Amino acid sequence: MDRWYIFVAQNNVWIEGEIMLFQTIGNELNPVILFFHAMGVTGESSMPIAEKLSDKYYCVMPTSTVYCSNQKYLGKSDEIQQIKRFLSDHGIKEIELVVASSIGADLAMVFLTDTKIPVKHIFFDGGQFAQIGKITRRIMVPFLYVAMKSLYWTNGKTLKKIMWCDDDNIKPYFIEAGKNLSYTNLRKQMDDSLEDKPFPKLSEELQKHTFWEFGSKEDHFKYRNAVMQAYKYENFPVFEGLNHMEYQIRYPDGFARMLEMIIKTDRLPELTF
Repeated sequence: MDRWYIFVAQNNVWIEGEIMLFQTIGNELNPVILFFHAMGVTGESSMPIAEKLSDKYYCVMPTSTVYCSNQKYLGKSDEIQQIKRFLSDHGIKEIELVVASSIGADLAMVFLTDTKIPVKHIFFDGGQFAQIGKITRRIMVPFLYVAMKSLYWTNGKTLKKIMWCDDDNIKPYFIEAGKNLSYTNLRKQMDDSLEDKPFPKLSEELQKHTFWEFGSKEDHFKYRNAVMQAYKYENFPVFEGLNHMEYQIRYPDGFARMLEMIIKTDRLPELTF
């Protein structure tokens, strides 16, 4: 039996269920922006951006079960069903923008190919479209687990050794995710993520409203060519001189303005880099 608890604090609504945790900000009557967070952080990591958009948009930020306290990760399809149920329960019939960061792009693609809710725009920030064999993924698990748990054990002091930064804008969300992470949940997530299968199909029309962004300095840049070959009608901006998710982490205000420009014009604004 599912258990649901609702906590209201000012304009934020937390909804905790048997599987996932959702945080929202903004008016439910406004156009919806749905965020899919990166590996090793909670959904609240998108809050600095969502706060800049909350006057005009209703921002929904799920946290994967992998980083929810005392919860069991059952698989991508189950997580997508939880998100779809949340959207249905809140009467959401259209999504203005999907924003997916790093491994969140992997889950977002399942959502995009499964949902019947119209999605008007998509922005992938350093999407980790790594097609990795199952054995390799299992070998990666203990190393990823120790790395992510160390962020909780050391109060974020090991972040710079794992990622390119130890920025205070993102550190609290790594620490919180590491606190709740279990080895079993991470192993199950890696079993059904970053699979070595063909990329899911997206309609030609949706491709035209999708942005696949990579920083020129990030390791995930190596996936860009494979993505470009799979999706021929989309936009593939490169953020020169920036690392993985660096723009959204260090400049949430500029990142939010960029997302709003995409919604309004299907183009990026003039960016200094």
